[in-house]
Amino acid sequence: WAWGANANGTLGLNSNISYSSPVQVGSDTTWSKLAKGGEFCKWMMAIKTDGTLWTWGGNWNGALGLNQAEAQLPRNSSPTQIPGTTWSDAIGVTGNHPRLGLKTDGTLWGWGGGSNGSLGLNDRTNYSSPTQVPGTDWSSISFTYNSTKGLKKA
Repeated sequence: WAWGANANGTLGLNSNISYSSPVQVGSDTTWSKLAKGGEFCKWMMAIKTDGTLWTWGGNWNGALGLNQAEAQLPRNSSPTQIPGTTWSDAIGVTGNHPRLGLKTDGTLWGWGGGSNGSLGLNDRTNYSSPTQVPGTDWSSISFTYNSTKGLKKA
């Protein structure tokens, strides 16, 4: 369910209309987890019970993870699946910064703004599709404005 300001389609309701009461996102009820986002997020991500990851809203620096640059897809006002399944968690901060997704196999994936190196890919590049962060056995992830933290299984 979503409500409030809807600039860039962040409510996922296939419009830019703001709503003052909750409206169901999508036609099914298989959403299981909202991605953790930062203050002033202009995008959203959610995971369904089948392990698929969905994204919508603004596409700054490829933030939607749909392999399209901002000029090709500046925003998407309805949920669109990021390729793959078995996603267990997702996190991101504000518009120009990265998104990270954790899979059930312990692999960590990053996309979006990487200019400050916080994607963990040993560069400062923006990625418009999920790219695996080196290593395995990741168990959790967190963000602050300009840095990323992760825990590995012992």
